[in-house]
Amino acid sequence: MNFARQHSPFNLSYQYICRSGVILCFLVLVSSCATYYQANYQFNRNFESGDLQGALATLKTHSRDTGRDRFLNFVNKGLVLSMLGQYEESNNYFEQAFLFWEDFKVDYFSEGASYLVNPTITVYRGEDHEHLMLLYYKALNYLKMQKTEEALVECRRLNIRLQQLSDRYSSDNYYKRDAFVQNLMGIIYDADKDYNNAFIAYKNSLESYQNEYQKMFQFSAPRQLKLDILRTAWLSGMQSEYDKYKEEFAMPDYQYTPQEGGELIFFWHSGLAPYKAEWGINFVIDHGSDYFIFRNSELNLTFQFPKSGYSKDEADALTRLEFFHVAFPRYVERSLYFDEGNVVVNNQTYPLELTEDVNKIAFKVLEERMGFELSKALIRLAIKKASEYTAKKEDKRWGAILGIVNTLTEKADTRNWQTLPHSIYYARVPLPEGQSTVTLSLGGVRRERDERTFTYEVKKGQVLYHTFSSLETTFGNNRN
Repeated sequence: MNFARQHSPFNLSYQYICRSGVILCFLVLVSSCATYYQANYQFNRNFESGDLQGALATLKTHSRDTGRDRFLNFVNKGLVLSMLGQYEESNNYFEQAFLFWEDFKVDYFSEGASYLVNPTITVYRGEDHEHLMLLYYKALNYLKMQKTEEALVECRRLNIRLQQLSDRYSSDNYYKRDAFVQNLMGIIYDADKDYNNAFIAYKNSLESYQNEYQKMFQFSAPRQLKLDILRTAWLSGMQSEYDKYKEEFAMPDYQYTPQEGGELIFFWHSGLAPYKAEWGINFVIDHGSDYFIFRNSELNLTFQFPKSGYSKDEADALTRLEFFHVAFPRYVERSLYFDEGNVVVNNQTYPLELTEDVNKIAFKVLEERMGFELSKALIRLAIKKASEYTAKKEDKRWGAILGIVNTLTEKADTRNWQTLPHSIYYARVPLPEGQSTVTLSLGGVRRERDERTFTYEVKKGQVLYHTFSSLETTFGNNRN
């Protein structure tokens, strides 16, 4: 990879780096010692143990809605409040998170300073999938409150987000279409009895499962999605599409039958998303004729920076560099405790089908930009080393202090939305009019089954929406 100097922070004055950089480093030194997960240990402990009130109190006491991590503060509050059934207040925070991204403007001072210290001093913008997930929660909150019109607004926002994601990446190997989000859009249109748009969204979801998810994440479209495609094709009067998909799905006996009562769409949020930790990579530097070349033979990585355009002192500083140890973010998976479930009503069993693997998507999103993360980290460390060399020429003690501070503050950005579920499963369950008792049964390899019951009151033609979050992972045993 070749990074032109005119786009590089190497252009910063070394005298400015030496003095301002040390001040910035000392200001963030204490907070830079822990990962984001560790820095929010009390909140994570409360949340993972199922103490949602304690988690919310910790958030409101110790988090700021104006700081560098305000996006995460908004979405964490929104998610906890949603789990507590406080949907209006939850959506207020999700809306703030949405508007944060809409109005986001780069703070160039912080961005530049991140090359002097580390990237944690910048404002966290959120990952691509995190912005989709906040709208998922917001739309689902509205559906639970039977506010279909408001859910449709979030549906349109999701469509815009997907278009932005698709426009951003040209390669089909990138995460730029979200099958689950398209499925959700179909569910929202379905709730509005707009069966034509529901069919289109379901069909787009199917194509994403077939073309992207099968290859990237190794799972295919849920059977329920196929049933919804057939149902909405029939209700939209699309006979040719209806016949086509009956044949494609090998469901020749399918016939649409109106529900006599209502329906329950049950979402199961299983486990917890991965959290970011830190890892280091060693680089050896080759000094070619025109480039500084950073190599890691173990991972087969090579990055190069042009030598031209530097002052003599800058060139001398960079030429003396021989070895680098650079910090990068990496995800740590919290493996599922339960990975199989079903709901039972009136002696009928409905399997909960996997519709979104947040864990795999998070790994994919970070992998896609790893080249950019590597280049930023190398530039950052090169600036630090060059500033040490320049400072030592003026004052050895000052240079030594700067060297110590640079070492202590070298850190990867480990921020991410860590309260998201590992995976999302769902089922569409018919319910008779009146009161019904539904049993949820969860299991996993060598796990005792966990069962619990819920009671619903449904009117004829009504669709109810419910989420259940099991917070168990292989790192603990938590549920809510």
